[in-house]
Amino acid sequence: MSDNVVHMKLEGSSKSHSRTDILTRDVESVIDEPIVRGGTNLGLSPTETLVSSLIGCTNVITHRIMGKMGFKIDKLDIKTKTLFNKDGASIVQEVDIPFPEINMDIEISTDASESDLIEVKKQLAMYCPIAKVIRNSGTTINENWTKIN
Repeated sequence: MSDNVVHMKLEGSSKSHSRTDILTRDVESVIDEPIVRGGTNLGLSPTETLVSSLIGCTNVITHRIMGKMGFKIDKLDIKTKTLFNKDGASIVQEVDIPFPEINMDIEISTDASESDLIEVKKQLAMYCPIAKVIRNSGTTINENWTKIN
């Protein structure tokens, strides 16, 4: 096993049927359902948390790749649209691939060229652990990159 394999420790405490308080390091977070689903709307839902992890990982890994390549990012905005089959979460029936497709619109302002961004996209697919887990579950992730000034 690599020296870079670490143990992550998180704790979850149920505060209600819909709210879970999460603790890790010295950080606290809330996962909750919206009011329309009986929650208190104090945090992202579990499914929103999954997609937000993809956005966050895309941001971090893109910055690391670009930095390693010697480029700077002036602005990076990521928007997603996700297809979600709620049958499993609604206890209707088992769903093998709850998220069949995630579309990511990635707008970037950078000194890198379009051809450099091709390499960035390739490396992002190689190194983003959240995207790897999601893709390996059967979900298609479509990345639509736009270079802006």
